[in-house]
Amino acid sequence: MEYSALQVILVFIVTFIAAIDQFSFLESLYQPIVTGMVIGLILGDVQTGLIVGGTYQLMTIGNMPIGGAQPPNAVVGGIMAAILAITLKLDPNAAVATAIPFSLLGQYGVTLIFTIMSPLMSKCDQYAAEANPKGIEHINYLSMCLLGLIFGVVVTLFFIGGQAVGSAVVAAIPKWLSNGLSAAGGMMRFVGFAILLKFMMNRDMWGFYFMGFGLAIIVSGISSLATPALLILALIGFGFAYWDYQQNTELKGSVAVAADTDGGEEDGI
Repeated sequence: MEYSALQVILVFIVTFIAAIDQFSFLESLYQPIVTGMVIGLILGDVQTGLIVGGTYQLMTIGNMPIGGAQPPNAVVGGIMAAILAITLKLDPNAAVATAIPFSLLGQYGVTLIFTIMSPLMSKCDQYAAEANPKGIEHINYLSMCLLGLIFGVVVTLFFIGGQAVGSAVVAAIPKWLSNGLSAAGGMMRFVGFAILLKFMMNRDMWGFYFMGFGLAIIVSGISSLATPALLILALIGFGFAYWDYQQNTELKGSVAVAADTDGGEEDGI
């Protein structure tokens, strides 16, 4: 399929924005169902873009980062799946499967950015102590631009070079680098749990903490529920949180009403 310079630029811009949105804007612009449609508009096949985006969305709906550990990246994978399906006339399911190596590159890119930015967190603490919000903003802008640039370059190069170039690049990644990034990502999940526990060191929360682990073991042990386990647990957690919110709201309302009701002055009470 022939493509123009304008299409290449637009694909880069869409990828750049989606990469930043995943961690900063949080407007769900990075979701495959959205990027698939946009890429379809750019390449002139919205129907295929929507089908591939929806298919990839279903595949990644249960994927979520735990702490700093990253799953295969939905931004790079979803955009490349749409590009491969439209430019190479691949079946949507085949395009989704073919895009998995590209999503792994996105995963490595996120881990790399996190690793690069980690030493700068102490600088952010210094800026906070100095009441210098501009310094913190500049560091945030730097990380956003780096991530968007890496994702944009990766997708654009593979868009121009095609599937063969992408597979060759993935295969050319040194084993030591791949293992190192995987190990770093594996350790980050424990760092994430440690951070969560730091904020959960409250005896009122430990019951929910252990109950969550128990439910995770039960749900994961049932084969028919193992795939959507995270979604099921998230819904259960939301249910408990909403119930707790309602109870606290009612209790606070009762206290406020009791405080306002003094019996009046007629009977001296």
